[in-house]
Amino acid sequence: METLKRKILDEGRLLDGHILKVDNFLNHQIDVRLLDAIGAEFARRFDGEAIDKILTIEASGIAVAVAASPHFDHAPVVFAKKTQSLNLDGEAYESSVYSYTKQVTYKVRVSKRYLRAGERVLIIDDFLANGAAATGLIDIVRQAGAVPVAVGIVIEKGFQPGRSKVQDAGVRVESLAVIKSFDDNRVHFD
Repeated sequence: METLKRKILDEGRLLDGHILKVDNFLNHQIDVRLLDAIGAEFARRFDGEAIDKILTIEASGIAVAVAASPHFDHAPVVFAKKTQSLNLDGEAYESSVYSYTKQVTYKVRVSKRYLRAGERVLIIDDFLANGAAATGLIDIVRQAGAVPVAVGIVIEKGFQPGRSKVQDAGVRVESLAVIKSFDDNRVHFD
C-alpha cells in the first residue's frame, strides 16, 4: 500500500536502528483517513471471505480493527485484554504472548461470550515481527472452536520470523507494508 509506505518514510522514526516509531499516525495519534484507507485495503485483500468477527489485541490494534470493521459489513470487533480486570468475565480464553517492545509476557484473554464455535474470525494488528501476538490470537480463536480466516497486518518486519510462524499455524497473512531491512538507519521495503 503505497500511501502507507510513503507515510512511514515521511513521518516514521527509527530508534536505535531497529524500532520503528509510527506513533504520530498509527498508534498514539491516529490519522483517521489513513486508517479508513487501511480498512478498505484489508477489505480488498480479503474480498470474498465471510467474516463474522474481527479480533485484535489491546491497545494499538484496536483503532485499526475498528477502522476495518465498516469495510466488513460492520463486523463486531473483539480485543484480547492484556491484564486481568474485574470487568472481564470469569470464563475466558487465554494465551501467553511475549511483547518484544515491552520485554514482558502477557496472558491475553477474551471472554468466552464474544467468540463462538464456527465463527469466521479475521485477526488484525498494527505490527507483525516475531509473531507472538498473532499466534496467541490464533490460539484463542481455535480454543473457541472458531475459524482463523486470516491475519491482516499494517506493518510487517519481513526480516523477523512472524510471517513464517503464522503460516506454520496454517493461517493466511496479508501485510500492507513489508519492511525488508533497517539498513543505514533507514526503512527499506520489500
